[in-house]
Amino acid sequence: MIAEIISVGTELLLGNIVNTNAQYISKQLADLGIEVHFQTTVGDNPQRIRSVLDIAYSRADLCILTGGLGPTKDDITREMIIAYFNKKPVVDEVSVKMMGKRLNEITDETLRQSLLKCAVVPSESIIMHNHNGLSPGSIMEDQGRRCILLPGVPKEMKPMFEEYVIPYLRKLSDQVLLSVDIKLLDFEHASVEAVGEAPVAARLGSLLDHVNPTVATYIKDDGNLIRVTAKAKDEESAMKMIEPVVEKCIEAIGKQYVQSVKKEEKAWNM
Repeated sequence: MIAEIISVGTELLLGNIVNTNAQYISKQLADLGIEVHFQTTVGDNPQRIRSVLDIAYSRADLCILTGGLGPTKDDITREMIIAYFNKKPVVDEVSVKMMGKRLNEITDETLRQSLLKCAVVPSESIIMHNHNGLSPGSIMEDQGRRCILLPGVPKEMKPMFEEYVIPYLRKLSDQVLLSVDIKLLDFEHASVEAVGEAPVAARLGSLLDHVNPTVATYIKDDGNLIRVTAKAKDEESAMKMIEPVVEKCIEAIGKQYVQSVKKEEKAWNM
């Protein structure tokens, strides 16, 4: 399965907000074995959102959108998705009940209606209730296309993703993606000729051409990193594919230049 992440919000394009949502979702999808080929950021504009969706579905099976589900006039993602998939807007009564206390405290009818807008969801969709805010999320399936709508506020989006999206996607994916990081010594403890990006890539040679597992180098603030990533049916199978490649990488670089070998922040024996 190929996914595309679409972040909606003019404030993102203006640089007023750092887009941490795309980074978080990309990491979660990678752990589930779902490929992400593109990330897109689009402003709160109906025509541009539709255009982005058209392009995304020409190259992906799944679109995950964050942002634009709030109560204000410029929050239009929900309405755009409802129209795009020819759904009907329906009020999720559970969400209305969940925001009941807040609604009961409001006497201004305009403000009440703006909050009730948050409870509108696409018909025939899986509803993801928001336990950390107002707007529910939703999951839609339509002729092989899947669409997931999530709030843009990270403290609302992340718990919703973990509670609803991960179990949903896990049922769809028959593979996992696992990475092991080989951290090299920093430049204070080894020469650039030994641990610099270009010399390391040269010594790795044809290992960088591997397809599964893949081998890639990343230059970090504190030195160079080699990442070996495998896709397999489960973590155990992926690790069996990774282990011999990690050993070859260490042999090519020189064990004396390796600071650590880790899998998802947990030490893995060399």
